[in-house]
Amino acid sequence: MKQLTKFIERNISGKKVLGLFILTNVVYIFMLTVTIPKTMNHSNGLNLLDMMPAGYDLNYVGELFNSLGEIGRRTYLTNQIPVDMIYPLLFGLSYGFILAYFLKKLKKLNAPYIYLCLLPIIAGIADYMENFGIIAMLKSYPDLTQGMVSTTSLFSVIKSISTSVFFVTLIIILILLGIRAISGKKTHYNNL
Repeated sequence: MKQLTKFIERNISGKKVLGLFILTNVVYIFMLTVTIPKTMNHSNGLNLLDMMPAGYDLNYVGELFNSLGEIGRRTYLTNQIPVDMIYPLLFGLSYGFILAYFLKKLKKLNAPYIYLCLLPIIAGIADYMENFGIIAMLKSYPDLTQGMVSTTSLFSVIKSISTSVFFVTLIIILILLGIRAISGKKTHYNNL
């Protein structure tokens, strides 16, 4: 616990957090505007596995990979996945530090609240596991197994749940900071 707190406190200066946030979102925008559309050009409108928060089944993966064709599967493997191997690390660190930064402003950067900073890390790890599963499925296609698909789908669901819980937590913390700021201004004006 102390090691986690020390590591976080060393890395949550405003400039570091902002820089990491910008870098993370540059990579995310690149995926949304370049690598995902480039891959989806071959998918006949089917969503890529990375973009299915509720998971998928063997039939869907087979249909997607068939629709992608050889060129689309290669594009998925050599364009989208490499960029998505950078993003989870950036997401985990950036958003973990952002949460810590705002928790510190609330004077709550301690147990049990500090563990909330692990939510983006969990999402990042799940994203890596999802990526490894997608790589394995792309390389073994058409020989897909139920176990391979179910395991990868499970990590997709874990990624989406932990990401959603993180953003809800962040919104709540920002609302609390806003309430605190408004209350502080009212108190200041009442004391004048």
